[in-house]
Amino acid sequence: MDGVQIGVNVPNFAPGTDPDLLRRWAQIIEGLGFDLLMVSDHIAVTPDVAEQYPAPFYEPFTTLSWLAGVTHRVRLGTTVLIVPYRHPLLTARMSANLNRLSGGRFVLGVGVGWARQEFEALGVPFRGRGALTDEYLQAMRDAWRDTDDYDTPTIPIWVGGNSDAGMRRATLLGDAWHPLRITPGWLADAAGRLRATADGLGRPTPALVPRIALQEVREPIAAADRLAGVGTIDQIIADIDQIRRLGAETLVLDPFNGELTEIRQPERAWQTLAAVAAYHRSQEDR
Repeated sequence: MDGVQIGVNVPNFAPGTDPDLLRRWAQIIEGLGFDLLMVSDHIAVTPDVAEQYPAPFYEPFTTLSWLAGVTHRVRLGTTVLIVPYRHPLLTARMSANLNRLSGGRFVLGVGVGWARQEFEALGVPFRGRGALTDEYLQAMRDAWRDTDDYDTPTIPIWVGGNSDAGMRRATLLGDAWHPLRITPGWLADAAGRLRATADGLGRPTPALVPRIALQEVREPIAAADRLAGVGTIDQIIADIDQIRRLGAETLVLDPFNGELTEIRQPERAWQTLAAVAAYHRSQEDR
């Protein structure tokens, strides 16, 4: 697939997840030739978080630092780090250190957050999270630019959020726009709106780096609201091809679809990833 790299969002939460399983995920992703391994972020597993992402929840910076030591080539990233949860200089420091320790492999995917109870537990204002995210992202960029002892090459910032505000934030403060779990039709329209947003702000258009679902089924799904990445392997491949044609630089596949049994029994997801990887290699060999 000319010009597109493919990553995988690894579940770093829920009963059944432990260091051995995380290591196996990392080695399978790298062994299949994927370009990027990503994990998600929560700090306080409050009831609203636990309903979707129950404990144990492995914190992303420590998890990725450890996975950097059991991998060699694959890039490592967050999808997405909740920016308001941490002081921006702490995030800047941890990001710079992880990037340095991994040999420049870190990608910082960021978002504003959604879990109101978690915000309350951390003493962070929920209503102001958008403005706080903007302020913190700017502070991080300033720190990397102005402080010599960060000693870091450029860390790409992928800004999550499917809204117009997310597009605007990506254009002003990020390197790429990272929409999450979307339909094929929505993404085709949104790619045009992203260009229009950037043109209106007089800025370059951020790279398009979506995260889509990954769920293989036996029979084709005809519903108009089918998520990209959900369907037969032919539908999944067609979705990947469409995203490539939209000019995406990177595509992240998310194999977690809400079923906790999938965490403990990931072999089916690994089989689908192997099929995607085989197709990816066949396109590169053309």
